[in-house]
Amino acid sequence: MTPYEQVLAELPAEIVVNDKDIINGYTTDFRKKYTGESPALLRPRSTEEVTSIVKLCTLHSVALVPVGGNTGYCGGATPDVSGQQLLISLQRMNKIREVDADNLSITVDAGCILAEIHEAAEQENLMFPLSLGSQQSCQIGGNISTNAGGVSAVRYGITRDLVLGLEVVLPDGQVLSNLSPLRKDNRGYALHQLLIGAEGSLGIVTGASLRLFLPAASRVTAFLAINEISDLMPLLAKAQRYTGEAVTSFEYISGASLDLLFASKPELRRPIQTPSEHFVLIEAASSSPVLGLDQAIEAFFEDGMSGETIVDGVIATSEQQRQDFWNLREHIPEGEVLNGGSVKHDVSVRISDMARFIELGSDLVHRYGQGARLSVYGHVGDGNVHFNVLAPEGAESPAYLDEVSAKVSPCIYDLVAKLDGSFSAEYGLGQDKLPLDQIYGDPLKRHLMGKIKDVLDPNKVMNPGKVVGSQICDLS
Repeated sequence: MTPYEQVLAELPAEIVVNDKDIINGYTTDFRKKYTGESPALLRPRSTEEVTSIVKLCTLHSVALVPVGGNTGYCGGATPDVSGQQLLISLQRMNKIREVDADNLSITVDAGCILAEIHEAAEQENLMFPLSLGSQQSCQIGGNISTNAGGVSAVRYGITRDLVLGLEVVLPDGQVLSNLSPLRKDNRGYALHQLLIGAEGSLGIVTGASLRLFLPAASRVTAFLAINEISDLMPLLAKAQRYTGEAVTSFEYISGASLDLLFASKPELRRPIQTPSEHFVLIEAASSSPVLGLDQAIEAFFEDGMSGETIVDGVIATSEQQRQDFWNLREHIPEGEVLNGGSVKHDVSVRISDMARFIELGSDLVHRYGQGARLSVYGHVGDGNVHFNVLAPEGAESPAYLDEVSAKVSPCIYDLVAKLDGSFSAEYGLGQDKLPLDQIYGDPLKRHLMGKIKDVLDPNKVMNPGKVVGSQICDLS
């Protein structure tokens, strides 16, 4: 009997899934870049069952790969090809444990779908601000494990800023229970922060306490064409001043990205007919119904038009029009897929360097020549930009994109490093970006991460080969 068969034999049969069709839904990553094998999918119903699974896996040295909604971009939830690693999904652990409206907090199981957390908050006339294109399928445990960003980070921060406490099953089977939703708690190390962004490599998140906020009593959304990329950050600063820092989202979309989308989905409508190379989707919201956001955005718009930084624009006059604006932003990746796919660069730089990076990066790609196309978009308000390169129209995409990865991507990452930025802004490391971490990462940080992994997970049971790789950096 193999080690994993010993584990399966000691678990309740009702939590073990052997159906290959179901298992295969998790053995290939979202981008179809990595494919592995697994003999079984485990679906525990409680933290106690997760504890039993982890203890057995540690006892028999069987690797455990946590899976969520399978929406990640770096292969962080994909098993290897050995066929010996077990998958674990918390989809059956999907309860809202508590909503404390007066404390502005919600405590949930890690298997809760993000959209369901939104709904639970809304029932109490509150709001959970983490918002992603995959929110109908991604699970909060996965959001926490990858430290997801989202489109509201300008105002509310990323996942790390929204987590008050966690319940985590550690590799030895002990449960770190720190779910108290306190705003201030200085009893030593904030251990739960160590688990955020760890991609299941240090333990399995089973529950979370999250921050809630008052809902928007007023909201204004505008789609703008701007004159120059250098106008980007001055416009954000100006919008913040006009609205009293009520800006929740400030998204950049290149004209090329929109063209790709409209070429492949002609049923979509352009919000602005005026041609431009640069567009901004801006949203401001306030819990106060008397702030006067409409007037503030209109004044900001008029100021930008008179100063010739804004070429054209439209302010949403209905919820449907607002959703249409966001629908365009969320479908930009689909436009890339429908045009042969892209080489993705999920990077971040200082907000003040955003326009400079886009300009210099675009010059790099254009100097490469051969008709390469660019799709550039991102969360400008938190310095995150998706700088993606596509093959020319009619070119054989796979071969061309391989060449881009080999020749152009290193130049882009070198530029990011020169600007003291990050080669991984919001997708994490998974297995995909471990080679980049060897080149651009901090050796001491990598060494310390390996040491922490060794202390908490000496048997390398938790999602091995992800985030920290398999080697500890030699600093001698």
